[in-house]
Amino acid sequence: MSEQPTHALDEIGSAAAFAPDPDFVARVEFAIAADDADALGPLIEGLHEADQASLLEALDHDSRPKLIELLGSRFDFAALTEVDDSVREDILDELDTDTLVEGMRELESDDAVYILEDLDQDEQNEILEALPAIDRAQLQKSLDYKEGSAARLMQTHLIAVPPFWTVGQVVDHLAEAADLPDSFFEVFVVDPGYHLLGNVFLDRLVRAQRTAPIESVMIADRRRVRADDEQDDVARLFQRYNLVSAPVVDEAGRLIGVVTIDDIVDVMQEEADDEIKALGGVKAEEELSDSIFSTTRNRFGWLFVNLLTAFLASSVLGLFEEELSKMVALAVLAPIVASQGGNAATQTMTVAVRALATRELGPANAFRITFRETAAGLLNGLAFGLITGLVATLWFHDWNIGIVIALAMTVNLVAGALGGILIPLGLERFRTDPAVSSGVFVTTITDVVGFFSFLGIATLWFHLR
Repeated sequence: MSEQPTHALDEIGSAAAFAPDPDFVARVEFAIAADDADALGPLIEGLHEADQASLLEALDHDSRPKLIELLGSRFDFAALTEVDDSVREDILDELDTDTLVEGMRELESDDAVYILEDLDQDEQNEILEALPAIDRAQLQKSLDYKEGSAARLMQTHLIAVPPFWTVGQVVDHLAEAADLPDSFFEVFVVDPGYHLLGNVFLDRLVRAQRTAPIESVMIADRRRVRADDEQDDVARLFQRYNLVSAPVVDEAGRLIGVVTIDDIVDVMQEEADDEIKALGGVKAEEELSDSIFSTTRNRFGWLFVNLLTAFLASSVLGLFEEELSKMVALAVLAPIVASQGGNAATQTMTVAVRALATRELGPANAFRITFRETAAGLLNGLAFGLITGLVATLWFHDWNIGIVIALAMTVNLVAGALGGILIPLGLERFRTDPAVSSGVFVTTITDVVGFFSFLGIATLWFHLR
């Protein structure tokens, strides 16, 4: 009995993994190497655009553009919006203009803009010139807005009707029109000048009487975004008001597009990804698909800054060289104080940077949050001061060492809490991204304060005895 073929959907990977099976990738690469489009088609058929993207990333550099060329119209160009930036740029560099133009024709406007903005101006113009005039005008209008704005996210293909239409006319239009968007949640109501008056969600539309004017069932105060609004602000609007879509208007209030939740999820993921990388001193554009040289170059800068600040912290130890030479316990315990302060500062800094990014922390509540973090640092400092003091006393059989490290631990945890909140606030005030810069400064402060407080208190304590 012959073995039943396994469908590609079964081999792309489980929901937990989101990665194609190695055997499946090998069969795809074999078909590509043999230029066998007939064998390749059934393997790819039915794969979601995100799964096609996972497959592209699993293939080697030369196989990626060849896969797209062999599949032709069977390849979903929306998959290129799901791959790493560096992978997409490599693929776009290898594909000829005709292939790109054909792929762009089938894309929603927001996906087409996302791909086009990675190309240089000459390539953009070449592709735009080959598109139909209406499509070209819509895409060019979106590209004219700044990167990271709502206009770059929006779809320009939407449904708009006049306020004097009845519900029945709108429903009939939806049933008969041939150029509707592939998916939509609402119908927009506009005046003759295309100014947005309101919207009607589909569930409300199908429940209304057919003879009712559409303006009588529309939502007039529909939340909207401006075309030049920052995409991060749009994402917060969706999050705050649980939106699934939002109309986009120009400076005159005219309807020009719609942003949907699938685009906002990508923005939220990108924002979170950038913040996590920034806190680690990694550039936002770094991807897993980057080369060794590119990864090394991107990380070198902040590592070098860290090295300079480490020398600064170590120089504090040099101020107490005589005391360190007399008492080994000080050299052993000093890193504990600095490390614990650094950990406490990182906790505060993480909360502060995230709150600044989501606009939860600002001038209105900065004092209250600073007081809260300082008080928490003080309480933790007293608790861990007591713990480390007892341990140090038992370890070195000297209660003086215990008192010194307890005092230093308290001072450094308070300093860490203050640094973790005040440094991000200060950087934000000077319009510097706190996620990128806070870590280096906070670590330096806790190291310097930790070493100085511990060794300084030890010097005073033992000299006063």
